[in-house]
Amino acid sequence: MIVSGGRIVGRGWTGDRGKPHAETLALAQAGHAAKGATAYVSLEPCAHDGKTPPCADALIEAGLARVVVPLEDPDGRVAGRGIERLRGAGITVDVGLLADAAREAHAGFLMRVTRGRPFVTLKLAVTLDGRIATATGESRWITGKEARRVSHTLRMTHDAVMVGAGTVRIDDPKLTVRGMGAVRQPVRIVVSGSQALPSQCRLTEKIEEEGPVWLVHGQGASEDAVWWRLAGAKLVPVPVSEGQVDVASLMQNLGTHGLTRVFCEGGGTLAASLLAGGLVDQLVVFSAGKVLGAEGKPSIGALGIGRLSDAPEYELIELRRVGSDIMHVWRRGNAD
Repeated sequence: MIVSGGRIVGRGWTGDRGKPHAETLALAQAGHAAKGATAYVSLEPCAHDGKTPPCADALIEAGLARVVVPLEDPDGRVAGRGIERLRGAGITVDVGLLADAAREAHAGFLMRVTRGRPFVTLKLAVTLDGRIATATGESRWITGKEARRVSHTLRMTHDAVMVGAGTVRIDDPKLTVRGMGAVRQPVRIVVSGSQALPSQCRLTEKIEEEGPVWLVHGQGASEDAVWWRLAGAKLVPVPVSEGQVDVASLMQNLGTHGLTRVFCEGGGTLAASLLAGGLVDQLVVFSAGKVLGAEGKPSIGALGIGRLSDAPEYELIELRRVGSDIMHVWRRGNAD
């Protein structure tokens, strides 16, 4: 955002796949009004030639007087060089304003740059006793329509929505964002180790119209995987151990593909694998006022935990009522 004389003269945000950058769009909108103005950015302007020319140079050429930066960019190609270049050109640079808010907004980007993988949110819609379905597999609907609408909003704010093969077989989900108007659809990811997949399901019906589908599978395409590829899905091979996908390799692979935020909606086996691997950065749980008992299907598969000290631990960051359900959000302590 570019401000001159207390008036916003330019706004911009980075486009899909990283271009154009926000600064470029804001400067184009501001035009000559950018000279002597202040630019407020959410991350240090880039200082290298990548998908776009350096934004630091664009701000200098436009004649900005001041740039306000909440965070340095941890990308090794930038890492303070953008700030240094701006100051070297005589521009006042203030660093640190609203840094916590900026870290939250860029959590996915920061995770991919520093750890090579996307930020992972695991969503659970459960009964009061932590069940996601009856003993016969009935699960629609555990939570109410208000909670389901919030879930669609969460899908919309992530690069990808991910489920396991069992969820596809049992629930036949679409995994699209619905009821939000015309929006960019997230990548829909199915993770399949050794489990068979249906050759025809709602995910493979209208891939071109409803958004990309990626099938993560073991090395060597099975007959199911070949059929999904013919239907338009992208195949992503990853290592498999004892019939289960290596989730650490999976996440590194997704990071290599440019994904920064992944929204996992189960099922229990995939959720357990991610939790056991220390790969769930945030839990979003919708709890409904229902009880199914021990014969109901648990929300999370076996973790093999014998001591409380070994259990994954999360900190409550949000609690609110959503319709007749309760939404609670938990963040892993080192998920910065």
